[in-house]
Amino acid sequence: MTISRRKLIEPQITPFYHVINRCVRRAYLCGDDPYNGKSYHHRRGWIVNKIKQLAAVFCIDVCAYAVMSNHYHLVLKIDTEQQQKLTPEAVISRWLQLFNGHPIAIDFLKEGQIGSDKQQALSDLVAEWQQRLGSISWFMRCLNEEIARKSNKEDQCKGAFWEGRFKSQALLDEQALLSCMMYVDLNPIRAGVTPSLEQSDFTSIQQRIREYHQKKTSTKPSSSNKSHFQLLPFVGAEHQAKTAGINFAFVDYLELIDWTGRCVRNDKKGFIAPNQPKILQKMGITPDAWLEHSEQFMEHYANVSGKWSRMCAFKQHAGGHWCKGKSASHQLHTFYNRKKILQ
Repeated sequence: MTISRRKLIEPQITPFYHVINRCVRRAYLCGDDPYNGKSYHHRRGWIVNKIKQLAAVFCIDVCAYAVMSNHYHLVLKIDTEQQQKLTPEAVISRWLQLFNGHPIAIDFLKEGQIGSDKQQALSDLVAEWQQRLGSISWFMRCLNEEIARKSNKEDQCKGAFWEGRFKSQALLDEQALLSCMMYVDLNPIRAGVTPSLEQSDFTSIQQRIREYHQKKTSTKPSSSNKSHFQLLPFVGAEHQAKTAGINFAFVDYLELIDWTGRCVRNDKKGFIAPNQPKILQKMGITPDAWLEHSEQFMEHYANVSGKWSRMCAFKQHAGGHWCKGKSASHQLHTFYNRKKILQ
């Protein structure tokens, strides 16, 4: 039985979510169509530029992304703290960047005040828009609708462009977040589209690597690239009290993804380097479990990933009675399961 989207996305339980959407047509979303000889690679720029715009408007951070030939992946974080702090003026200003808005809200933004007879209507509008600015469903709606319209116009046809609204997976803990980000960042490597992370176009890992090297080699702040936007930063282990970032050092993540990428290459199948990356040692994840998750994350889990007990609780909250991924969860959380047994 299908579970309501609002039950599958619960910011109070976890702010992190993996979303994916796939093109429904024979023609590629962003690749070379062998049937008509046309190239659709420019559509990748459409998607990344739209994500950039939406990330600046919505209270939603982008942790990772990868735009493939017929689908794309996003790892998102809902920033409920920022959402709750928005003033009425900020809410209206952000909303008007995407939609025409309501005359009452436009007048309030221009004049700075409004008649008492319209105050309740304005409050209702602001409350509704503020809720939407923290909604992944509205984020994805704005992204998918524009890409579908532009693609239909270019293809000179009508009808559905996407398989559905989107698929989502709740990421309940650091292990789930890390393995999902790795799965997304290595998507082009596993698909054989590119031989290296640096050449992996339209991915978050390429953007992060370029920005990292620019920061190391340049003393001046780099000019912003139109196709780039601010990803949710890695804040490092020394800042774990902060909620505004990913609680790992980027150099450690880079070491892990480089190690993982070498292990999943076709000419290195089954090879595991003797030096295990620091992040895996810290989190108690075995190399075998990590490599399996980095290649088969989508196959292991359905709507939720994390520690098994939390997965079951999330599923019960959503109204489901069956949860996929028990053995995979136990494999990824070996350290915690062993600790529980010893206690």
